[in-house]
Amino acid sequence: MSLPLLEYKPTTQNQRVSSFGTADQNEDSPYVYRLEDATTPDDREALIRAAYRQVFNEQEMLQFNRQVTLETQLKNRSISVRDFVRGLAKSERFYRLVVEPNNNYRLVEMCLKRLLGRAPYNREEEIAWSVQIATKGWHQFVDALIDSEEYTRNFGDTVVPYQRKRLSDRPFSFTPRYGADYRDKLPQPRAYVPVGRFTLDFDKPFNTAQFLKGINWGRVSGVLLLLFLLCAITLLASSLTGAIG
Repeated sequence: MSLPLLEYKPTTQNQRVSSFGTADQNEDSPYVYRLEDATTPDDREALIRAAYRQVFNEQEMLQFNRQVTLETQLKNRSISVRDFVRGLAKSERFYRLVVEPNNNYRLVEMCLKRLLGRAPYNREEEIAWSVQIATKGWHQFVDALIDSEEYTRNFGDTVVPYQRKRLSDRPFSFTPRYGADYRDKLPQPRAYVPVGRFTLDFDKPFNTAQFLKGINWGRVSGVLLLLFLLCAITLLASSLTGAIG
């Protein structure tokens, strides 16, 4: 059974900051991409690139992220910009790149920024939406944001979402794709020093048993025997020299 969205009240200064632009005024900062203004093929390509930048947070529209079917439907006006953004957020590529590496709280933060154009108002809002992800699943969470009154009021069916509010933080485009908890799980570079067939790893405690197991005892015995013979010859030569003198 899914739970209703928990109640929360904005308690930060962000809700008092004026938006950069509105859906009915094409301001310069940021530039608002509208489907009704995309009258040429180049305009439509620019709108599509803007949608990829907003949803995938990539400065370049990477080929393996592109959703060709959605692009064709948008160019043919068979779907709206709202549904194009919805399709990008529900795509397998987005799920692999964004959803899998992050926990629910960070997903809420990133999706509010990318789909609603603002940061979460407070921790209570993050918790409320994270419960929606946990109970309804990813696709229904995306639908809840894109079909919300806030999305409709600011972007409607024809406007690509953009960063509406910013108090003092850096632009949302600087937000990393995954958080520190996922980053810390990634393989870290190590300092390796080869010693024969054995490799010393200075990032791990020294393992005596493993070190002894990796030693070539035949070669070690040969080296020790050679050193013993050299010492014996040296002592014999010293004794003979003393006797002659």
